[in-house]
Amino acid sequence: MSDSSQKPVLFTTQKAFASRLTLATLTGRPIRISQIRPSSPVNPGIAHHEISLLRLLEAVTNGSKIEVSMTGTVVNYRPGLITGSVPGQGANGGVIRHEVPATCTRGVSYLLIPLCLLAPFSKAPVNVLFNGAGVITSATAAGDISVDSVRTAILPLYAKFGILKDIELRILRRSNPGHRGNGGAGEVQLIFGHQVRLPKTLHLLNPGRIKRIRGVAYCTGVPANNNARMIEAARGILNPMGADTYVFSDVSSAPYIPSVDKANPSGKTKTGIGYGLSLIAESSTGCLYSADVASPPSGGAPPEDIGQQCAHQLLESVAAGGTVSLVAAPTVLTLMSMSSEDVGRIQLGKDVLSADHIIDLGRDMKALGLSSWGFRETTTGHDNGIVVSVVGKGVGNVGRKIA
Repeated sequence: MSDSSQKPVLFTTQKAFASRLTLATLTGRPIRISQIRPSSPVNPGIAHHEISLLRLLEAVTNGSKIEVSMTGTVVNYRPGLITGSVPGQGANGGVIRHEVPATCTRGVSYLLIPLCLLAPFSKAPVNVLFNGAGVITSATAAGDISVDSVRTAILPLYAKFGILKDIELRILRRSNPGHRGNGGAGEVQLIFGHQVRLPKTLHLLNPGRIKRIRGVAYCTGVPANNNARMIEAARGILNPMGADTYVFSDVSSAPYIPSVDKANPSGKTKTGIGYGLSLIAESSTGCLYSADVASPPSGGAPPEDIGQQCAHQLLESVAAGGTVSLVAAPTVLTLMSMSSEDVGRIQLGKDVLSADHIIDLGRDMKALGLSSWGFRETTTGHDNGIVVSVVGKGVGNVGRKIA
């Protein structure tokens, strides 16, 4: 919980909005984010998905103070204690129900990944049900990964930090973006029941060799043969690389939402129609590489193109090198910074380390009092690898320490 006399750390623009709020909550440092879309003539200030994230942080913490300016271009955030799904603190029957508005254009993974980072440091287990007309479980054009990739490529990495029990991510109802890119009416539940005082120090330097490829092809409100066409196109590219390839097919009906037609106010319309593919490659040392592609809201992309694009994306992720993929690197680096006061090391590909959001993450961590990173060239024969050394601050679970 932040000290009321502490001056806030200053940030500008909406860039890395979710990451900065998550780091502020973990470290207990107040922050002030200004110049959030100040020049936008139509939608200045914070967007709907950012408001939803602030509401989620308020629900899983106790004592947080959030102030938004009249124009929405300035946010002051003073974090409280991470309490999780504590009865009486917003949880009903041990479950926090978080409704996502229909105007949200980001996938629900935009909310899931920060919540997963906060959950190990919570005072009580976290059980959050995401529902509402704005829940999108598939990948989105904004760069959000699907819930399947969170479940198969992000959550398994927590086991490397000693966080592996009572963790479950359920997709109760699938959905793709609506025809305007927003809304989906899906339903997802995250159960995170393993809380720790401090994560273990991580040493992950050997990427190994790819031993298996798994995936999920999903379609919502469209014929099931779209899945078969995506799988066949992806396997045509992946099978020559390795024999152990299996892609699961999931077919579901499209969810219904209340109609906005004034002529039929009691009617309902289908939404969240589309299809997509999530692939994951696992190496002999337990490293994970993922790829995610979904059909665009406007349509026009045949399933064969989706399958081939996802397969090529997976091969590019593996070719980038390192022991952690680009989508999982922020999670791993954040947990390493929060671990015990020891030096942890991972190997990242040069393309992963040079990504804009990874560089911004390192700068934000330093601004919030976490350790800087050390770099050296790898000496194991992997030409495109950089060994990143991170010293844990030993902040850990303040709520567990108090309890």
